[in-house]
Amino acid sequence: MAATKKKALLIIDMLNDFVNQGAPLEVPETRRVIPAIQEEIARARQEGYPVIYVCDSHEPDDREFKRFGWPAHAVRGSLGAEVINELKPSADDFVVEKTTYSGFYNTRLDDLLKTLGVDTLRLTGCVTHICIMFTASDAVLRGYEVEVVKNGVAGLAPEDHEAALRIMSGVMGVAIV
Repeated sequence: MAATKKKALLIIDMLNDFVNQGAPLEVPETRRVIPAIQEEIARARQEGYPVIYVCDSHEPDDREFKRFGWPAHAVRGSLGAEVINELKPSADDFVVEKTTYSGFYNTRLDDLLKTLGVDTLRLTGCVTHICIMFTASDAVLRGYEVEVVKNGVAGLAPEDHEAALRIMSGVMGVAIV
């Protein structure tokens, strides 16, 4: 008999500075995926697997702003760095702060997942071809099974979103569900 997989839901960068109209790095498509993410959260809580919020959290002078040309966003302690009201974490959820594209790079995510006994990640959030794809890549390289919820991720441009889904599926072996 095959071992039972232990899953975790990751909600990546569903923050005010990405979701709200007029935000510094507004990704309009994020508003479209909120209902799907709410359904994923409800399913995770009902089935008893962890919900983990992976959130950009930058210093005001973060090198990412200059190096990659992004406007200041998700500055630690600001309203923009908070998870949107529609998806607020509960007391039982986990929040992992990150300072770059991957949820694994210089964060406690891998340690948390190991502590929880997780081997399968279900990814939602934004941006498909940046933070979703880089987190998925690092997860695959660490041996996790990865599922990306197609109607629960948002991109900046349709062609980038679709390309990221193709790359994750075809190159990394990620399940697009």
